[in-house]
Amino acid sequence: MSTDVNVKMEALAGVDPDALPLQVKDLHVEFRTRNGIAHAVNGVSFDLRAGETRAILGESGCGKSVTAQAIMGILDTPPGFITGGEILYRGVDLLKLPESERRKVRANRVAMIFQDALSALNPVFTVGFQLAELFRKHRGMSRQDAKARAVELLDLVKIPAAKQRVNDYPHQFSGGMRQRVMIAMALALDPEVLIADEPTTALDVTVQAQIMALLAELQRERNMGLVLITHDMGVVADVADRISVMYAGRVIEEAGVNDIYANPAHPYTKGLLESIPRLDLKGHELSAIKGLPPMLTNIPPGCAFNPRCGYAQDVCRQDPAPPLYQVSPSRTAACHFWKEVKGDE
Repeated sequence: MSTDVNVKMEALAGVDPDALPLQVKDLHVEFRTRNGIAHAVNGVSFDLRAGETRAILGESGCGKSVTAQAIMGILDTPPGFITGGEILYRGVDLLKLPESERRKVRANRVAMIFQDALSALNPVFTVGFQLAELFRKHRGMSRQDAKARAVELLDLVKIPAAKQRVNDYPHQFSGGMRQRVMIAMALALDPEVLIADEPTTALDVTVQAQIMALLAELQRERNMGLVLITHDMGVVADVADRISVMYAGRVIEEAGVNDIYANPAHPYTKGLLESIPRLDLKGHELSAIKGLPPMLTNIPPGCAFNPRCGYAQDVCRQDPAPPLYQVSPSRTAACHFWKEVKGDE
């Protein structure tokens, strides 16, 4: 661990340098709306180690981004409320910290790349000003030194002519370049954990590959833990170490990337994999999961996936929802019939 990281740790009481960079335990988040309470996150748990990539995978509306916002402490309250669980940074529960202490974690230790770079960047300030602001506020640098660091960061994320482009505004950059600026902002203060929320959304395939390659390179250099939030199974296959599959606010399968792709243990995961277009099935009808995800204000009893599941039986429609069964020492699946799904005897 670098000296800079140790210095940062001393500023936050209770930090254990030997504890994991991030642990989420039984996290619950709800949104209180006019139409009722939307249970957006229902008992999500996962760990993240230094240098590891944890992918959180699922359809839109499954609770992925809400989980990330809860970790960062940027939920809009109201209507969003964290109603239970723990979010631990090296043993310190962030949910119990006052806001002044929570700010020491944001960007310094845990940073986030947002989905829409154009919306996340302020259109009335140059990208250089927005990058330099981080160093002025968090590191007390002079304007000149902070701008020099901004140029270094733009160069780090491979933006050509960084010295000139530091004076440009967000709208003067392409989508891929704006995403690189967002990565630079997230990495500015050398965080230990980086949360990337759909970092390749709305980018063409070539640019997506470049962005993911850049993230992987920077992660290796800094030994960061990376939480990758996505619905793109192709992106996950190339970069993830472990995968948490979410549905209706719950983690319904958790395993190493090879186990998930080789032999899924939950019908939802299996359906996601079967819906990926394949060259060897050219001319065949593309498989799709029937139906739609449930409204989070009206999650069905039992397994939330049961109305769309070909394996569902009466036990799947009864409360409580299936627990996360231990499929193997390093793998769990929330399905009563996981053996049938995997094809085990």
